[in-house]
Parts: sequence; C-alpha cells; structure tokens
Amino acid sequence: MAAYALCVRDDQLLLSRGIDGRGRPEWTLPGGGVEHGEDPYDAAVREVEEETGYHVDLTALLGVDSIRLTTRRRLGRSVDRHGIRLVYEGRVTGGELRHEIGGSTDMAAWHPLETVAGLPRVALVDVGLALWRERPAAGRVNSFQYPAT
Repeated sequence: MAAYALCVRDDQLLLSRGIDGRGRPEWTLPGGGVEHGEDPYDAAVREVEEETGYHVDLTALLGVDSIRLTTRRRLGRSVDRHGIRLVYEGRVTGGELRHEIGGSTDMAAWHPLETVAGLPRVALVDVGLALWRERPAAGRVNSFQYPAT
C-alpha cells in the first residue's frame, strides 16, 4: 500500500523524479509506501516532506488506484504484484523545495500542467490528474487504461 499527494499551485503540478528499473528518469507524484502500522494520511504527509521539502495539508481523498503487475525477479522468476495507491489532494503550507538525498527520488520540481503530458512519467501521474479533474464519487477512474508492460 502506498499514499501520494497531488499538489497543484498556480496551474503547476508538484512532481518527484525517480529512476525506473531500466535506469531512466521518470516523474511521479510525491508519496510512497505506507509503513506497518502507519496511517496512509500520515504516510503521504511524511513522503511529501521527504521527497520535496514541503509541508502539506491533505485536503481531500481523491481516490484509490489498484494496479496488478507481473515483474521479473532474479533467475527469471515472475512475481505477481498488486499495488493499492491512495491519492490525496494536497496544499503546500510550508517548507522549501529541495531534492531528496539518499532516497527513492533525486529531484522535485513544479511543472506547468500543460507540459505534464510531455514528461517521462509513471501512469500514476495521469491517474492522479484524472481523479483531480473528474472527482468521481466512487474515487475511481474507470476510463484509465494502464499501458502494457
């Protein structure tokens, strides 16, 4: 389980950059894994601060994203993974933008909303933006299709 924050300010989206399994940089929503016994809300707040330097208030639960992936492990073994990701709307309340050191991301930046589609990004960015724009009552974007892996 993981929790993320979608923060929009002045028509710009706050993103964190990580490195994918092939060594390529890609942008994602700030957030990450919920630790054992941790509330997902608290996890999202903690992760945003770790990855961006910002303090945030989470103002709404936008929705839940469920993804199932088959990944390759050592010795060619396949692993069936299921991820549950909570996406909150966040508002920056303090702190200063900085990059994470020694973590899962290497950069944080604001991106104009109209340029996000052209960025190398994980699908969660698109899911989060769809949840933010559509605000589905059930907290789920039915029309989103993940690209084939």
